[in-house]
Amino acid sequence: MSEQHNVVLLTFPDAAAWRPAYDEAQHLPGLRQVAALERSADGLLEVRDSFVRGAGVTTVGSGVLGGLVGLLGGPVGVLLGFAAGAALGNAAEESRATEGGAGLIVLSPRVPDGGALLVVEAREASPGPADELAAKHGATVERIDAHEFAERIKAAERKAEEDAAGPDQD
Repeated sequence: MSEQHNVVLLTFPDAAAWRPAYDEAQHLPGLRQVAALERSADGLLEVRDSFVRGAGVTTVGSGVLGGLVGLLGGPVGVLLGFAAGAALGNAAEESRATEGGAGLIVLSPRVPDGGALLVVEAREASPGPADELAAKHGATVERIDAHEFAERIKAAERKAEEDAAGPDQD
């Protein structure tokens, strides 16, 4: 079976139930990232926790590559190359984090009052592990194709930009 790149949503009617599932979700096969959203009984939404597999790797890798290129310029070149590479890598990671935040905003209406939502991005060879996790912790599970979800986020961003611009004034 081929891998499916999915956003897997685990919805918990009871907000207290998400933590053990979150801890276990970090070990799901193919996991890229997981975030926990919780809504209080009075409707206040909070991002309670998040985990990104490989966070910082891009920044460090870019810094090392920049340092190696900087070897041509001597010790100062290594320092400047590492700093420039790390800055570029960090910018790439920040861009990904911003996209992730937009995705959580799009999903926020799905969090029930007094409940929680785990948002898991993973490349799944099989739905079994996530389905078993959901069943074990009393959550319902829903999958959205990651590419389709990315399109939804882009559409929501365009709509927000149009709304912020207001009606055209000729």
